Amino acid sequence: MARLILALDSQQLAEYNMTKERYTIGRLPDNDVRIDNPTVSGHHSLIINILNDSFLEDLNSTNGTYVNGKLIKKHALQHGDVVTVGRHQLTFVDGTDEADDDDEFARTMVIDNSEMTAAHAAEVAEKSNGAAAAGGSMVDTVAGSKPLPIAKVQVLNGSFAGREVNLSKAVTTLGRPGVQVVAITRRSDGYHVVQVENAADREPAKLNGDPLGAQAQELTDNDVIEIIGIKMGFFAD
Repeated sequence: MARLILALDSQQLAEYNMTKERYTIGRLPDNDVRIDNPTVSGHHSLIINILNDSFLEDLNSTNGTYVNGKLIKKHALQHGDVVTVGRHQLTFVDGTDEADDDDEFARTMVIDNSEMTAAHAAEVAEKSNGAAAAGGSMVDTVAGSKPLPIAKVQVLNGSFAGREVNLSKAVTTLGRPGVQVVAITRRSDGYHVVQVENAADREPAKLNGDPLGAQAQELTDNDVIEIIGIKMGFFAD
């Protein structure tokens, strides 16, 4: 099943499963995808689903409809296309390839500790343990408290948009070894993120637009982590 993921400034706002033939996008309440913003026309765009194909059409909107940064009148949607309507973005996810995409995403972004080099694994462990010592032990509960809810990160841009990773482990490492790696630790006092590897010629990973470093930073709901150009939203529950 195809999906649309609505975002503003890299913050995911809503997700729509496309189960109907026609979906209108616009500012007025009668739209299937309503975007209440003055930069969006009353009826801005239309998506028509025919079997496994989806077609986007601009409805003579004031500010135009863009796909991957290009102004369009009509466009055959492809998996990963980013539709810009006013200031908002709608990422088109073609559900027919989701299983393969999930596998590819796991291979690309989620680092299996068994596949890391010994040196890299030691570095992740050292920095994660150091972060825990600064702010609490790496356990799921505190005496007399409820278990820490399982949070997740979700990709907000690019061809993997909509993919999710549950943060159920004490340490989840994301990125590409030798290029850029961050570790998210699950501790009694919440979730924290720290950069553990970054190539000399790359900008550091970012949290809400600010560079990450070796000092762990606490994550809060709707934070945005950027790793190797991929933006991932953190959702606490």
